[in-house]
Amino acid sequence: MDTLFNTKFEGEPASHSQPGVKLKSNTYDLQESNVNLKLTIVSTVGFGDQINKEDSYKPIVEFIDAQFESYLQEELKIKRVLHNYHDTRIHACLYFIAPTGHSLKSLDLVTMKKLDSKVNIIPIIAKSDAVSKSELTKFKIKITSELVSNGVQIYQFPTDDESVAEINGTMNAHLPFAVIGSTEEMKIGNKMMKARQYPWGTVQVENEAHCDFVKLREMLIRVNMEDLREQTHARHYELYRRCKLEEMGFKDTDPDSKPFSLQETYEAKRNEFLGELQKKEEEMRQMFVQRVKEKEAELKEAEKELHEKFDRLKKLHQDEKKKLEDKKKSLDDEVNAFKQKKTAAELLQSQAQQAGGSQTLKRDKERKNSGFL
Repeated sequence: MDTLFNTKFEGEPASHSQPGVKLKSNTYDLQESNVNLKLTIVSTVGFGDQINKEDSYKPIVEFIDAQFESYLQEELKIKRVLHNYHDTRIHACLYFIAPTGHSLKSLDLVTMKKLDSKVNIIPIIAKSDAVSKSELTKFKIKITSELVSNGVQIYQFPTDDESVAEINGTMNAHLPFAVIGSTEEMKIGNKMMKARQYPWGTVQVENEAHCDFVKLREMLIRVNMEDLREQTHARHYELYRRCKLEEMGFKDTDPDSKPFSLQETYEAKRNEFLGELQKKEEEMRQMFVQRVKEKEAELKEAEKELHEKFDRLKKLHQDEKKKLEDKKKSLDDEVNAFKQKKTAAELLQSQAQQAGGSQTLKRDKERKNSGFL
């Protein structure tokens, strides 16, 4: 892009370790002589870098559709300012193809097939100096054949205008363009030219014998820029607009081939929407009632389980209490029996002591009597 517009654009090279495809958009105001151009460059950062590339095209399609949607919303406004509206729709897709010299990757075919109804695709063989001249010619034929066999519609330069029919017809035969880019200038002869220096020689970017860069620049910027914009509006955007309005319920004619009234269509769509809204409200109400009933049943079941648990605990408590009372009674009986035994023992011991004391007195008395004698 720097070479194409002879400008140093901002931005740093992105790494090839992105987790997904991310689109990065930058807008620039370019000026050459008295011509001003607002250019927006959208880079598909991380495209093709993931192990699973199945959905790599989706962020690109979604981005293009989002620009169409923004334009449609502006178009549907009561007070439109389309003459002053910054059109962010993508007018050209420069699809770079790796210079393998073999066939297109499955990812390339799938992506271009998904994009051909949404954007003007211009296929480009990048770094074409990596392929020999004969291999490059065969590679171009191979790519064109694969695009046709897979039904991929690439952008064709228009030939209906006599002033550009001849040059555009010639350029269509050169598709896909094989290009080389360089911002370095070298002195070749008496001129400073953009080129790439290699140990085996110099490749001149603007030499048509070396690559198709000049052809791409002429076709893209000088000859067909307006046609790219017209194709975007008349073909790609119109298709998106028609599909979108049909999804919203708008049609040109009714079943009787009579023109559709916008007011009637709006009222019908509004009534349909209100009917769906009421239906959803009723479904939500029924669902709410059902969930309340289910919750009540759960609470009742939980309450029943709590009562049963309480009854079990109460019965268990009563049984334990009865056991403790029986045990206490048993212990009280044992204590009373022990006391009775103790009392009896003490009584016997007292009686024994009294009996022993009387016998001692009697013996003493007898001794005294015998002493007097």
